Amino acid sequence: MSDHIYKTTEVVGSSSKSIDDAISKAVERTAKTVSNLEWFEVVETRGHIVDGKVGHYQVVLKIGFRLDD
Repeated sequence: MSDHIYKTTEVVGSSSKSIDDAISKAVERTAKTVSNLEWFEVVETRGHIVDGKVGHYQVVLKIGFRLDD
């Protein structure tokens, strides 16, 4: 196994369905523009309330990606 260098970026995903959906959307969208995604960390979870109910879930993710050799 060779040594690698990683970098992180921070993104915010949102979904009206669930926290899991917000995470998936954030990772999938990031993968369209950033190569070599390796891991993610949820650093913040929050939501938007509409008429006393959850309107949207939001998650802040740190996404790690491997730098090209």
